[in-house]
Amino acid sequence: MDPYQQVPWVSDGTPTAEEFARRRLAKPAEPVATMGPRALLTKGTMGLVRLAPGKREQEYKQDVEMVRRNFGGLRQVTVVNPKGGAGKTVAVLLLAMTFGQKRGGYVLAWDNNETQGTLGMRAQQDFHARTVRDMMRDLHLFRGSHGRVGDLSQYVRAQGEGMFDVLASDESATAGEMLTASAFAEIREIVSRFYKLIFVDTGNNVRAQNWQAAMDATDQLVITMSARNDSAETAARMLDHLEQSGRQRLVRQAVSVVSMPPTRKDIDLPAIERHFAARTRAVLLAPYEKLIDSGEPIRYGQLSNNTRDAWLKIAAAVAEGL
Repeated sequence: MDPYQQVPWVSDGTPTAEEFARRRLAKPAEPVATMGPRALLTKGTMGLVRLAPGKREQEYKQDVEMVRRNFGGLRQVTVVNPKGGAGKTVAVLLLAMTFGQKRGGYVLAWDNNETQGTLGMRAQQDFHARTVRDMMRDLHLFRGSHGRVGDLSQYVRAQGEGMFDVLASDESATAGEMLTASAFAEIREIVSRFYKLIFVDTGNNVRAQNWQAAMDATDQLVITMSARNDSAETAARMLDHLEQSGRQRLVRQAVSVVSMPPTRKDIDLPAIERHFAARTRAVLLAPYEKLIDSGEPIRYGQLSNNTRDAWLKIAAAVAEGL
């Protein structure tokens, strides 16, 4: 239908504001490929040949649109697996990086480890080394209507090109008391004033108060594991625990992420995929990345295109549940 048909005109033929506003209804230009060989052909012919985006580019744009959509308020994504080395911290960082890059900020990665965590070690360093312990000590500065985003920057670590911030756990192996459920709730209330999306890294003790508190506040659960039977079995037993504690819906809507080793030799990937596909909403593979395996701080710009594309696909699956 022509948006300019049946436009109301005043008696002397002057167009109305309604006519001006209807210009927005005009049909958008046909999309032109901006990636891959199709884009190169358009560029090489100076625009004489203009091909539509291919399937891969269309999927990429759909994933970006999913990540960028409005979630209607604060959302928390919690990443879990009680086994160490299951890829929780890496998943939190790469999800926060991906959402930060595509959405442009207001994203926090929070290490809710009950003792010593590694999120702060794998993230980029900032002008300070404060952790959640320092923030707990100074909670009175944020109570009521107190506390501005500039004040919060003393406790979170800006990630530069990653377009997100990190709230690190205590990096001392001899820290004091473990975090309580009430401490988690109070910290969450404060950071919720400044962020739209919170990614929570968790420790290995499912009985810890702050672990349970994180589950209660979760909007989207992400289960990580390496492509090994012991890592997958630990994740499966944790799902049993969550279901037995009345969190069946959280499990059914969860996204499972399987991190791949350098070689697929001696791994039973189909069995892992079948099990978690039957129990969770989606199962996605994270490719091996040497930079990640090195244990060094992770920079988004240094990741391979294959890794960035895979984590965009994982991020889109997470966003679909938000």
